[in-house]
Amino acid sequence: FERDLERRGVTRRGFLKLASAATATALLTPLMDGCAKNPVTGESQFMIVSPDQEIALDKENSPHQFSADYGAVQDARLNDYITQVGMSIAKVSHRPDMPYSFRAVNATYVNAYAFPGGSIAATRGILLELQNEGELAALLGHEIGHVNYRHTAARMSQGVLISAVAMGATAYLSSKSDSQMAPLVTGLGAIGSGALLAYYSRSDERQADAYGLEKSTQIGYGTGGQIGLMNVLVKMSKTEPSVIERMFASHPMSSERYETAVQEAKTRYAKAADQPLFRERYMDNTARLRRSRATIEAAQKGEGAMRRGDTGEARRRFTEALAADPNDYAALVMMASTLVQAEDYREAQHFAGRAKQVYPQEAQAWHASGVARLMGGNYAAAYEDFDRYGKMLPGNPQTGFLKGLALEAQGNTKGSAEEYYRYLQQVRQGDQAQYAYQRLRDWGYVR
Repeated sequence: FERDLERRGVTRRGFLKLASAATATALLTPLMDGCAKNPVTGESQFMIVSPDQEIALDKENSPHQFSADYGAVQDARLNDYITQVGMSIAKVSHRPDMPYSFRAVNATYVNAYAFPGGSIAATRGILLELQNEGELAALLGHEIGHVNYRHTAARMSQGVLISAVAMGATAYLSSKSDSQMAPLVTGLGAIGSGALLAYYSRSDERQADAYGLEKSTQIGYGTGGQIGLMNVLVKMSKTEPSVIERMFASHPMSSERYETAVQEAKTRYAKAADQPLFRERYMDNTARLRRSRATIEAAQKGEGAMRRGDTGEARRRFTEALAADPNDYAALVMMASTLVQAEDYREAQHFAGRAKQVYPQEAQAWHASGVARLMGGNYAAAYEDFDRYGKMLPGNPQTGFLKGLALEAQGNTKGSAEEYYRYLQQVRQGDQAQYAYQRLRDWGYVR
């Protein structure tokens, strides 16, 4: 490590420029120049992202988003059911050969999303609001529409997403602690994957709506599925905006979308009006989910309080959620995160430990435990947690930074410097990057 820096003759001015190269190169190569035909419209559009690159971006980023949403639900029947409905639409789509996959995730906020290679998720929050399989088909058809219209690739080709994905993301900064370490410890493994989801335009949404309606009726569902879905979203946007605000960030909503669905159902798809919606089948397959309603709704309120910085209210709501289901993984991890913000590190470690026992295959609990232990001064155990997280979910540069902090706190300067160096090869902006660079400079690794 030291010899590598010396050989390169790295200076203070040149180091961050050198360190940023890996992320930009990995993201932008091998992008293509030129135009391509849109799979749905057949029209030529400017496109520098190849289908292979869409799949690669998906494969690299979607696991991190699914984990940030606390992993796939531990209900094989529900995941299999969603996959069956989703694949029935994917098979009649304009891109049937994409590597589609479908799952419900443990997040309690209301949303569904698709990565560009066809990895699609629906949160427990939105599945709880749907009333029949027709609405589920319309929802999944909408997300499949984004994949088929290549909306994410088009936005990247326009330059809208590239810097956002390259820079990554941080969340849940602790602003109340006097510890010098606190501002450097970000939330539960957030990286730039969310940037691939958050830039749909109203035009994109109209196209995806139309696709969902077309494909769901094509395979035998009634138009009431699309109308019901739009009705659910309109009602929630008026009565519970805090619950659904993340969905509106990635899926702009308006009453126009509902009115368009009604008009299309009456005219273009009138013959499909009496096709079935399969309410009973949906209720059977979501029975376990719906038994968790009290937990999910309390956790939604707790998450809203977390975003407002009201740790007392968040703690109360997560306590309420866990009283209804003591083993709810998402509520346990969110409680641990809340307690870290409240600087109650011992209790945070307790809840993170319970989460690890409940869902040992999912990575977020290990990250939450590492943060709680790091902030609580248990540095060796924190390092082990971060190392386990990194092996379970590789590719998040923040993990290396936090491992560096844990090693530094133990007095292991060489090991810490190596972690900071690797981190700076991927990230160059923000408080963490500045801290890592300054440490390398202080320790004589950078002139």
